[in-house]
Amino acid sequence: MIRAGVVGASGWAAGSHLPALAGLDGYEVTAVATTNMTSAAKAAAEHGARLAFDDAGALAAHPEVDLVVVSVKAPGHAAVIRAALEAGKHVVSEWPLTVDPAEADELALAASEAGVVNAVCLQGRHSPDTLFVRDLVAAGRIGRLESAVLVAAGDPLGGAVIPAGLEWSTDPAGGTTVLTIMAGHFLATLDRITGPLTEVSARLPRRHDEVAVGDTGRTVANRVPSQVLLQGTLEGGATASAVVHGGSGSPDGFLIKLVGSEGTLTAAPARPGTYLHWTDWDIRLGGEPVEVPASYRTVPFDPAAGPAANVAAFYQEVGRAISEGRPAATDFPTAARLHRLLAAIERAAASGGSEEVA
Repeated sequence: MIRAGVVGASGWAAGSHLPALAGLDGYEVTAVATTNMTSAAKAAAEHGARLAFDDAGALAAHPEVDLVVVSVKAPGHAAVIRAALEAGKHVVSEWPLTVDPAEADELALAASEAGVVNAVCLQGRHSPDTLFVRDLVAAGRIGRLESAVLVAAGDPLGGAVIPAGLEWSTDPAGGTTVLTIMAGHFLATLDRITGPLTEVSARLPRRHDEVAVGDTGRTVANRVPSQVLLQGTLEGGATASAVVHGGSGSPDGFLIKLVGSEGTLTAAPARPGTYLHWTDWDIRLGGEPVEVPASYRTVPFDPAAGPAANVAAFYQEVGRAISEGRPAATDFPTAARLHRLLAAIERAAASGGSEEVA
């Protein structure tokens, strides 16, 4: 039994990490931590955890915690990760790993040196639909991959209105933008299918200098992109292009199109209003629908229920890595590489040229 301690047990974790862990055999949530004991005790009672903390370091050091889950705002990730590594605990971090690519490399090195299993919750990389499409492409069902196209909605980030409570996301220092969160998740998912981008050119238009805060009548200065536009080259020589557009409502879907030398594969949402890393897909080969085999769907969650299903698939992989004594499939070095991709996109947008992805 892997005993998990969740730091940041309200908000996103309450609808994803905690139900995913509770629904899986082999895990037990033994501890939670928030910024104060009142909310920590409440979260512990709601999720059946024996221990509550208002200090992440104390949670990480406790002997009844084997795995530390870091689900606080991105600028706070590094401190909690380091506390977990110092305590010799396995560690899972929400994406992004941190807000600085150089620090991501440092954390990846520190995790490797600590000899613990480390992973970043880019759950789209563990989606049954992603893995099935990856296997179809690898098996040559469309021949040699020649181009990959991604179009996806990044709402509610990047639009003229930001929901109340998310106004801090208009500052790039917060690490939560249409580039870092939405494009980060989407490109990480595509990467699992096609392999990595090795060179990119990009544009990061900022359409709004100020954005409205819900229906409060207030506005805040905006310093982050509204859209992500990129084209580049994949490892192996195929081309890739992506558009992630911001908006002020709910996401209106996505399209992945993979063109090969012998055919085309497309993936779109199986239901409206969902992100590609949260849901199951309508997959078509040459225009004909293809069902994901039941063997790929291994978690006790319906994909229609939301993000917990793919988060649970991610935790299944983390559990296997711990039991087998090997690196997890989406470990800190993988996350650091994706951080370098986002940094290359930013450099290319600033220079107007192309950039290699280190």
